Amino acid sequence: MSLYNFKKIMVVPPATSFIDIMLSRTQRKTPTVVHKHYKISRIRAFYMRKVKYTQQNFHDRLSQIIQDFPKLDDIHPFYADLINVLFEKDHYKLALGQLNMARHLIDNVAKEYVRLLKYGDSLYRCKQLKKAALGRMATIIKRQKDNLAYLETVRQHLSRLPTIDPYTRTIILTGFPNVGKSSFMNKITRAEVEVQPYAFTTKSLFVGHTDYKYLRWQVIDTPGLLDRSLEDRNVIEMQAITALAHLRACVLYIMDISENCGHTLEEQVHLYESIKPLFANKPLMIVINKVDIIKLDELDEARRNVLANILNDENVPVIQMSTVSEEGVMEAKTEACERLLGFRVDHKMKTKKVENILNRLHVAMPEKRDTKERPAFIPESVMQKREIDAAIRQKRKLEKDIEEEEGDDYILDLKKHYVTIPEEERYDIIPEFLDGHNIADYIDPDIFEKLEELEREEGMRLENGFYDPPKLNIDETLQEIRDMARQIRTKRFILRDNKKLAPKADKPKIPRHKLPHIRERKVENLKNTMEELGVDMSGKDDANFVKSQMSLRRGIAPAIGGSIQKKKDKESSAIVKSTGQPLKRKAPKHELGLSNVITKKKAQVMAKHDIAKKLKKMCLKGEADRFIGDLKPKHLFSGKRGSGKTDRR
Repeated sequence: MSLYNFKKIMVVPPATSFIDIMLSRTQRKTPTVVHKHYKISRIRAFYMRKVKYTQQNFHDRLSQIIQDFPKLDDIHPFYADLINVLFEKDHYKLALGQLNMARHLIDNVAKEYVRLLKYGDSLYRCKQLKKAALGRMATIIKRQKDNLAYLETVRQHLSRLPTIDPYTRTIILTGFPNVGKSSFMNKITRAEVEVQPYAFTTKSLFVGHTDYKYLRWQVIDTPGLLDRSLEDRNVIEMQAITALAHLRACVLYIMDISENCGHTLEEQVHLYESIKPLFANKPLMIVINKVDIIKLDELDEARRNVLANILNDENVPVIQMSTVSEEGVMEAKTEACERLLGFRVDHKMKTKKVENILNRLHVAMPEKRDTKERPAFIPESVMQKREIDAAIRQKRKLEKDIEEEEGDDYILDLKKHYVTIPEEERYDIIPEFLDGHNIADYIDPDIFEKLEELEREEGMRLENGFYDPPKLNIDETLQEIRDMARQIRTKRFILRDNKKLAPKADKPKIPRHKLPHIRERKVENLKNTMEELGVDMSGKDDANFVKSQMSLRRGIAPAIGGSIQKKKDKESSAIVKSTGQPLKRKAPKHELGLSNVITKKKAQVMAKHDIAKKLKKMCLKGEADRFIGDLKPKHLFSGKRGSGKTDRR
């Protein structure tokens, strides 16, 4: 039976994307230009190639999808049942069968239209046949829209499934929800399964790995089971049932005798009895968890009677543990691994393969030739060396011996063996070096005394108020200035906040046509603002605060000569109706910076000369020409190329 790596299944595209990919590939990989003057045989071959290439693309992609997905009859029964639980086996097979049928239909369509293209008598007839062939292929794929979407969903779920090896050493954790299965798994493996104080936190199978006796073990955390019939179990529970039924593993049935999981001991025992047929021919252990709350010996008589059948079973060991205090966790792991190893060895010994191997093995046992004793010979030099080593070992204890004697109080001290250093200097801190210089040479020996003296002086200064800020005498004028500044600051903050809180309708909008920005300023607002700031505005009623541009001009006009006055009146006669402002004319772009008419004419002639020079040099048709010449000039591509030659006429 083959094992599948579900993460390598290629993405199944939607129907529309599928068609776009295939047709665009056909357009890119096959010739795309055909002319009327071609022979009819060449035109037929052109369109037949397109139809065959499209059919082959569809065929290869559909074949890859069908082959990538696992066949339920070829994989391990555990994976077959798991796919049946998660995705419905019949629906899965039907979707793959429909894709297989679509592949055959596309092959038949291509075969039929290639036969018709052989009798195409014109360019138009051949083109329409090609169009009909590709259209029918696309229609067949469109009808597989639901199957492709379903298979993509299956692929995504399969890629998220944990990688479980059905043939390796496995430990399965099962029991009611919230009894401590995930906590136990986090303790013995490096898996980080989510642990929460509510039921069904684990909704799928989780896999972790641990080591024991230099072997790799996989630990499977299953979702919690409820005490009900098989027909009433949901998809989450059926995943655990599938793992228990098909995997050859050591099963740890975890119980919570404190009943903090929300289920009584009677319910847990009844669940154990109901799923016991799934444990047949598997090593089984019962692990009693949460003994940090209540131990097995502390249970009352009634609750012990409930557990009597389980505790009296000699074939099923019972281990107490607590995942909080980690009491008995490693014992449970060790016992499970040992029982599974023994079970696997016994199972292998019963197979015929072992008998075939034993028939080829011969273990030779030495027998005595005579009555003489032949003890092992050890050279004298080796004996002397052993005696010397034993004497040295008796004189000086090794660090290993000291560690065994002291136990947890042992502290490794390597400096006691520095016999070349005097004992009073043996534990001195080794000075550090910086840029080749010993830092200890630059340390003042009296630095600590000087530091204490500085701290004493600093304390005296703090007590005498040396660092206290000076007291300022604020007179009435300075106080008035500060009050006015505070008012200005407050007013600015109020204006800013009002602007933020203003509704959207009051906010300025960009006008459709560009208008000059006109500010509305009133003399009354200016007076009120200045009076609030403390400025005396009395006697300013006749003051002219605003002067328009036109009035300025009228005031200055009498002082200017007659010719200038006529020019100003002529300019002011052009007025924009919408705004009432005088029209400002801008010079053309090519005349900016040119002082008189002669210079402008000279610039135009120079520009025309430079443009003509550029056009002649670069063979352009005009100033804005981006034209590219013929892609296939006749003088290069005329005639027929000879076989084996790459040069063109």
